[in-house]
Amino acid sequence: MADFVQLWVYLSSTPLFGLTATLATYVLAQGAYEKLGHAPWANPVLWSVVMIGAVLLATRTPYPTYFSGAQFVHVLLGPAVVALGWPLWQRRVELRRRGMAVVIGGLAGGAAAAASAVATGWALGLPSDVLRSLAPKSVTAPVAMGIADRLGGVPALAALFAVLTGIVGALCGKYLFDALGVRGRPADWSVRGFALGTTSHGIGAARAMQVHPDAGAYAGLALGLQALLASLWMPLAARLLP
Repeated sequence: MADFVQLWVYLSSTPLFGLTATLATYVLAQGAYEKLGHAPWANPVLWSVVMIGAVLLATRTPYPTYFSGAQFVHVLLGPAVVALGWPLWQRRVELRRRGMAVVIGGLAGGAAAAASAVATGWALGLPSDVLRSLAPKSVTAPVAMGIADRLGGVPALAALFAVLTGIVGALCGKYLFDALGVRGRPADWSVRGFALGTTSHGIGAARAMQVHPDAGAYAGLALGLQALLASLWMPLAARLLP
């Protein structure tokens, strides 16, 4: 037992702990996700967060200690986002034809997502800085943090809201689209993917990629489009609105 404790103390204090815990947890969650037929409620991102959080709490491991190893996986986020451009390149002719509709749809969807969140928070009596942190919830977390900081919000809260929004969208998107009748036709996959990427950014795009290639391509397009559009219109709207 003493040897085990010493081993745990050593592993938990080195980058090996965070890296191994992240990879092992996600592999287990992904395996369960595939065995369950890609059920939305079995989303591997959600259960990886839950399991890693539980381990950190049970072992009283500080988050910076964990992240010192997990950052090696975090670095890959940039190349992963860039890789989303390949499906878009394959559909470049189609996207040129739909260019104006895509931009208008992205702008309307992003504005609706932000306005509905802020209006709900305002109705619940949330403080101003929380409302400003809530506004970019449908933008990918790194960009949401920068926007929240520009709006006078709390970047850490903005990141939390963004991650929660992505997980909720990945869990509930299928059921909502089915209820709205957005299914059955080939064009519906691009609609579902674009809507999911608009509201649920990277986590939603990852879910769309697993479901259908067209859904994944349009989700990746919406993810990048929201990051660009929200960075432009949200600071401007904050200046114009009281």
